[in-house]
Amino acid sequence: MASLTHLGAKGEANMVDVGDKAETTRTAVAEGSVSMQPETLEMILAGDAKKGDVLGTARIAGIMAAKKTHELIPLCHPLLLTKVAVEIEPDHSLPGLKVTALARVTGKTGVEMEALTAASVACLTIYDMAKAADRGMVISGVRLVEKTGGKSGDYKAGS
Repeated sequence: MASLTHLGAKGEANMVDVGDKAETTRTAVAEGSVSMQPETLEMILAGDAKKGDVLGTARIAGIMAAKKTHELIPLCHPLLLTKVAVEIEPDHSLPGLKVTALARVTGKTGVEMEALTAASVACLTIYDMAKAADRGMVISGVRLVEKTGGKSGDYKAGS
C-alpha cells in the first residue's frame, strides 16, 4: 500500500510539494447518482420543478464546484483547469439521475478531487432543486471512475 503523501514525518497534515513534478495532461472522471420517486424524475425531465431548470442548474453548480475545489478541500492545490464537463442522464431503472463529471488539466498534480467535487455538488444541487417534491431522494455511488496521466499512471474502476 502506498504511503499517505499528505502526512509529514510526524504525522502532521501538509500540502504536498509538486514543484519538481513534470507537467502532464491529467484527466479524471467521477460519477454519482440521485435516486428518487418516478414522479419526481418525470417532473424534473418535464422542466416542471418549482425552482426552475434542475439539470441546467446542477450542471453549472458542478462546474463551478470543480473550479473551487481547493477552497473546499484543505490540502488541494489550486489548478488552472482546462476542461470541466458535467453530464446528467435519466436512469429509469433507479429511478433517478446519473451524474458524470470530467475534469482535465495540464499540470503537476491530478484532478481526481475536482471531478469528485463536481459530481458531488451536481448531485447535491439536484436534491436541493427537487427536495420540495421528494425529501426521500438518495445520493449514492459517488466515486472515481477513471484517471489518466501523472506519475502514478492510469486508473480505471473495476479493472
